[in-house]
Amino acid sequence: MSAWSEGYISDINYTYGYYQELNPAQITIPFLMSNLAIPKIEHACELGFGQGLSLNIHAATGLAKWYGTDFNPSHALFAQTLANHADPERLLIAEQGFHEFCKREDLPDFDFIALHGIWSWISNENRAIIVDFLKRKLKVGGVLYVSYNTLPGWSSPSPLRHLLCEHDRFGSTKENNRSNNTKHAIEQTIKTLEHSHHLLNTSPQLLQRVKDLLQKPSNYIAHEYLNRDWQPMFYAQMEEWLEPAKLSFACSAYYLDDFNNCLFSDEQQNYLDDITHPSLKQTIKDYLLNKQFRRDYWIKGKRELTPAERDQQWQSLRVVLTPPEKGIELTVTNHITTAMNHEVFEPLLDILQDGKIHHVSELVTSLSDKMNANTIYASLALLFGKKELAVVQPESTIKHNQSICQRLNQYLLDFTLSPQQVNYFASPVIGSGWLITAVNQLFLEAYLQNIPKDQYVNHAFKRLKQHHQVLIKEGKTIQDEQESLAYLEELKTNFFQHHLKLFKTLGIVS
Repeated sequence: MSAWSEGYISDINYTYGYYQELNPAQITIPFLMSNLAIPKIEHACELGFGQGLSLNIHAATGLAKWYGTDFNPSHALFAQTLANHADPERLLIAEQGFHEFCKREDLPDFDFIALHGIWSWISNENRAIIVDFLKRKLKVGGVLYVSYNTLPGWSSPSPLRHLLCEHDRFGSTKENNRSNNTKHAIEQTIKTLEHSHHLLNTSPQLLQRVKDLLQKPSNYIAHEYLNRDWQPMFYAQMEEWLEPAKLSFACSAYYLDDFNNCLFSDEQQNYLDDITHPSLKQTIKDYLLNKQFRRDYWIKGKRELTPAERDQQWQSLRVVLTPPEKGIELTVTNHITTAMNHEVFEPLLDILQDGKIHHVSELVTSLSDKMNANTIYASLALLFGKKELAVVQPESTIKHNQSICQRLNQYLLDFTLSPQQVNYFASPVIGSGWLITAVNQLFLEAYLQNIPKDQYVNHAFKRLKQHHQVLIKEGKTIQDEQESLAYLEELKTNFFQHHLKLFKTLGIVS
């Protein structure tokens, strides 16, 4: 662990993940459903950007100028390389710790500041630096996105994290690399728990939880569990930390975490309805759900919308359906599963399922004899929360970003099946990243290279063999060549019937 890392794991790079909550374009529907004014985002900042994939996708797909920092030079280099292939003028990438970056004098005031997977894994000193930065550099009306590990959900698993750290601290050797040392720490933790009968009597889930870690990438485990600093918090503690920056809670960045019908039983909901203080209500929610992780928006100065403003903003939106391969099921699941009203959603989906972009105002007019506008807004929000619908950007923004996104996507496609493989690509249409699996990336390669359709399967199979990778179907590895080819034929059919059409709708390919 290097001195400059301040106790944060730096000898193994972070995962190449994408997190849509870091995207200011995602605040629209959660804010409208919370009746909050939506700020115009011109300058945005990400603190601790990891590999910088989210940072680059958001810079390429939106109009905001982005600024970001990560003290790991390997992370900063990868992020800058992505930017150089898209448009390096759209973002400033720094390789600095928070104490250096937050003191820079060349930074603008920001409309949006984001931290994902940072707050719980840094020291109190760095938290204080960030709060001071928010106080000075987040504009009035500006939004903070922050995720963090929460209590009481982490109360029971916290001994597991401590034990992993101890086995890593005393069992790691210089002869082994970080991946092998991490695996050894997990194996030793399993042995310890298998002999800890009294602990398992009270917390039987701990053993399975640590066994599940064997299936996760070592870089994820190292950054999630093995940093020196780690502090889950109660919601009220987070509120206290952010109070000096004059920030107040806005809403969850994951809309379904605010949709109580898929969170609580009727009895729990009735109890919660009696809680009037908003801060206490958030705390009680976390207890009822045994919450382990929060993804929240906070705002510096709230302004509630008038009914007329809310209608105007909703009806100015354009939306597009982004259904999963299996189709849309009329249920919604978070902590519990609840049915969606067929009388509401079937006529709405009858219009949206053509795969075209629709104005919300047109939906309100077309469905006025079946439901009111507020019902339509709530239904669209639910589809958005399920990630089956997205807000579409203005046509001028799409055109402005099309070529930049194409350059970035082509470069990202070059990483397919490599150790640096990414699974998210830039959509100029919805201003966000979109998941494309490894096999669909291989089919996309074939499409862009104008390979005949009857050769797609051979192309994909050849590429998989070159990289010594095999297919997995329903959790089972496929070793047989003919079985692999047959499964690739199935996946190719799905690619043409569903995925390629959606990629074109989203502007990922033309």
